[in-house]
Amino acid sequence: MPRPTKCRMICRFPQTLEFIPVKDGDETAPVTLTVDEYETIRLIDKEGLSQQQCSQRMQVARTTAQKIYDSARKKLADALVDGRTLKIEGGAYRLCNGRNRSCGAGCFKQELLQAFQQPKGEHIMRIAVTYENGQVYQHFGHTEQFKVYDVEDGRIVSSQVVSTNGQGHGALAEVLHALQADILICGGIGGGAQMALATAGIRLYGGVTGDADAAVESLLAGTLAYLPNVQCDHHEGGGCGGHQHGEGHECRHGHCAD
Repeated sequence: MPRPTKCRMICRFPQTLEFIPVKDGDETAPVTLTVDEYETIRLIDKEGLSQQQCSQRMQVARTTAQKIYDSARKKLADALVDGRTLKIEGGAYRLCNGRNRSCGAGCFKQELLQAFQQPKGEHIMRIAVTYENGQVYQHFGHTEQFKVYDVEDGRIVSSQVVSTNGQGHGALAEVLHALQADILICGGIGGGAQMALATAGIRLYGGVTGDADAAVESLLAGTLAYLPNVQCDHHEGGGCGGHQHGEGHECRHGHCAD
């Protein structure tokens, strides 16, 4: 029996999931870059880490990190040289929760936890809403505030408005994770952000409009009108699919526990 694939730790989930070249002629088969392959490119080529440092961040052997990186570079070359569509999906990975010692002092997840983490009771369900002037804000990637509601026994027991402190769209899913949100209500949201939320175990109700407080009350009453296949064209990446990918503590496609 082959040895099961070990989950690769990733820190930042890609926000853009598809790159399509502008060209004439017949379409060729797309190149698929896995999320863990993307992470090696981000860590080594973008962040400037060595392969040894990359392996420590991803919690795999250096030889494994090298193989993943070599595969990723070959796929990028195929996409660039042959003018093929590049998609990012799949792979054996789990999402960093900001508490991994291997991340080191520079882990932005640790910084977000320190800035945004708010304790909640054992029986509390936490709902976050993209928020502006009392309304559900319509563009997740540009959200400057979340209104956060704590719910117990089906009723709201507290609420507060939380500033995102200028965090860009690439970190907003992690902000919600740090806030320990269980549910997000929002307007438009891109495919990359949807997958990041799903990977973090945050349930999404997208395509919601109107008063934020009323939206939460409707959710609790089971009458909230939302779009399960919400679309957003505001540069949040990848198109929207409304896919659910399971809880964040599991390894995607590798089915490994934390």
